[in-house]
Amino acid sequence: MHLDAAAAEAEAGRRPRHSMGLLARELGAAVHEAHDQEVATLDRWRSKLAGPPSLWAAARALALEVGPEDCIFCTSEAGGLQVAAVCGALPQRPGICVFAHNLDRPRGRAALSLWKAARRVDLFLASSQRQVDFLRGHLGLPSDRVRLVWDHTDTRFFSPGPARRGPRPVIASVGLEQRDYRTLAAATHDLDADVRISGSSQDAATLARTFPDPMPANMTRRFYSWPELRQLYRDAAVVVVSVRENRYAAGVQSLMEALACARPVVATATEGLGGYLDEGSLVCVKPGDPVAMRAAILSVLENAPAAEALARRGHETALWRHAMERYVDEVAGHLRSIRGSGELGSLPPVPGVWHGPVRDGPSGARPRH
Repeated sequence: MHLDAAAAEAEAGRRPRHSMGLLARELGAAVHEAHDQEVATLDRWRSKLAGPPSLWAAARALALEVGPEDCIFCTSEAGGLQVAAVCGALPQRPGICVFAHNLDRPRGRAALSLWKAARRVDLFLASSQRQVDFLRGHLGLPSDRVRLVWDHTDTRFFSPGPARRGPRPVIASVGLEQRDYRTLAAATHDLDADVRISGSSQDAATLARTFPDPMPANMTRRFYSWPELRQLYRDAAVVVVSVRENRYAAGVQSLMEALACARPVVATATEGLGGYLDEGSLVCVKPGDPVAMRAAILSVLENAPAAEALARRGHETALWRHAMERYVDEVAGHLRSIRGSGELGSLPPVPGVWHGPVRDGPSGARPRH
């Protein structure tokens, strides 16, 4: 979905706002999407090294438009490293900022070296402290070139609201990336509760790795539209973020959305989620431990005052730390700091804000992790 269409949907209350639209407006910048360019033979050859041809085509098109007074912001390393390889090699290159999500892996390390990222990327941003520490150490970069930026959600859309109460409590969980619904099933299969999962995919391997077979009678999964998803959070007696151990912030989006809706959260304490697991704002358990997860869920279901206090503190955290406006202001400030001269907002539309490709979302409809 293009940003204009997303903005119209958000204005009508049918989906959250998109931070890239707000950021582009704040900076007076243009947004480029990877599917807008024609793929050339050179792009196909480059794609044999890394990434799909469309990302190389987009990077090549940007290289024809930008100059040293511009700044390119890439929302992911998928696209960002291609921009670094092409635009970063220009004799008078633009400023380049890449938001890194999951570079601490063999292919990511190789790409950073191959595309000379330490020299061609002016600023890395990341929402996981683990990724920040990796980039600083692996590339030998100072702290002012690799910054932690708290992840964000639309706290206007995801917000507290009336719950629909049924005969049994609802345990909700959202997403597919690195999710572990086998542990959740083992923890809840015999509870007198409805376990509802928002997660839709055509990838049989992903489903087999993520879900038990068969699923317990009290567990269901389906696609939820944006308004349905918000209502699922509001209906939930507890939201469980059940993910496998990983080094990036898998699960953070559903965690923030649940907190923004003022629901109590039980989350697996992975290395990637690290700093998001505030004591007193949610309940943490070890990954892959159904006994501990069951105990944590029951501690919420069986103690209403404690659950309400947990939800209230979590909601306060979402409002001050994960609001979209804070994220946009912070990223805009970082981009202005690496701008060659002047203010981004003082220029005509700049070919400098890049809306990179998105990963498959757990609901099948949006970029999430």
